Amino acid sequence: MLILTLYILLFIFAFISYQFISRNIGALIYRRKSHDYNERKTVTFGDESAVKPNRIASVLSIITLFVIWAAFTGSKLIPLHVPGPFTGETSFTYNAINAENKVDQATVYVRVAHSDETFKKPEISQQESVNNTGFAKDDALKVMAWRSALVRVKKNDEGGKDKSYRIVEVNKQPITETQPVRVNNGVVSITSKGSLSFVPDKGWQMEPIWLPAPENVVSRLIEISRHGYQNISLTENIGWSLLRVLAGFLLGSLVGIPLGYAMGLNGWFRGWFDPIVEFMRPIPPLALIPLIIIWFGIWETGKISLLFLAALWIMTIAARAGVSGVNISKVHAAYSLGASRFQVLLHVIIPNSLPDIFTGARVAMGVCWGTVVAAELVAAEKGAGKMIISASKFQQTDVVIMGIILIGIIGYGIDVLMRMAEKKLVPWKGKT
Repeated sequence: MLILTLYILLFIFAFISYQFISRNIGALIYRRKSHDYNERKTVTFGDESAVKPNRIASVLSIITLFVIWAAFTGSKLIPLHVPGPFTGETSFTYNAINAENKVDQATVYVRVAHSDETFKKPEISQQESVNNTGFAKDDALKVMAWRSALVRVKKNDEGGKDKSYRIVEVNKQPITETQPVRVNNGVVSITSKGSLSFVPDKGWQMEPIWLPAPENVVSRLIEISRHGYQNISLTENIGWSLLRVLAGFLLGSLVGIPLGYAMGLNGWFRGWFDPIVEFMRPIPPLALIPLIIIWFGIWETGKISLLFLAALWIMTIAARAGVSGVNISKVHAAYSLGASRFQVLLHVIIPNSLPDIFTGARVAMGVCWGTVVAAELVAAEKGAGKMIISASKFQQTDVVIMGIILIGIIGYGIDVLMRMAEKKLVPWKGKT
């Protein structure tokens, strides 16, 4: 919640700052006069084709995500961080009552350090030992950051093993199993067996096992790029995932687009296939994995069949929507000029439905890319998903994060390529 709130505040700040600069200062710097089709439009609000991505906003978005990630992981790449876990030395006192109903006090000296550091318990000085003449004896404790450690006072104190021995206060505050005590740089609680548990302050930074710093992920990417992961190269893992996606998407498109055209042009086809398409469309592809494994096994046939089904219904609906969205006046104009049905299909329906088909293709590719990774999590010898699930079993979070980032970058790259193809092949989108 804290990270989300910070992200929203940074977004609002960046948006207001950009608007202020562009209106008051940046008229000569940021605004470049364009010479395209949108320049001649008198109305742009509500016209999706006139909305172009603000590249400054894109750069600021990426920088914001990186800064938040680095700040909450204690990265060395930026100087500003949110408060991290406590490290260093601290202490607290406790009061105990022995079997003779006497009260004595002792001090616990604590040293906290990161898990990648070699450290020892703090030493109790000779003077402190001399002052410890009662039954409660001073003790020392070492704790790793983000962790907790037990102070076994019953073993350390004289008469601590007696049933009537108990600890009643920590830093002169009452303590029970349900009432921990806040001390300097941490919290002390008492267990059911009478031991004290010290938890140092964790701060706001994420523990590396949950979220590693950006430089750790980059170093892992370089390492795996050079030496591979579990005897499989990174390019081989990514390549297998891409091949599966392309095969499933192409098969789904080859079947789905003609089926969508048939449903959009013929009542019998629409009546016959509409219940099937509308029934299968809301079913998540991942829900079909158990059935696909039963039918086709865990090898490539099963994965490609799953991706085929993931793309099929999306492309079918996209093609059908493309046919439905054709301006009927264009169809009438073609017929009035003597065009045949085939000519109407070839020169009117297909060109005007291509924008919807490309939109469906972008959605289908995204779904296929997400599905193949999930399918590889279930059963695969190679692939991006297989690399991620293998790393998670050994708590190699840096490899998992690296795999997720690569999946996102590749998915974004595929979408960019499809948008470029759409711009090249369908230049009339939004202009007719």
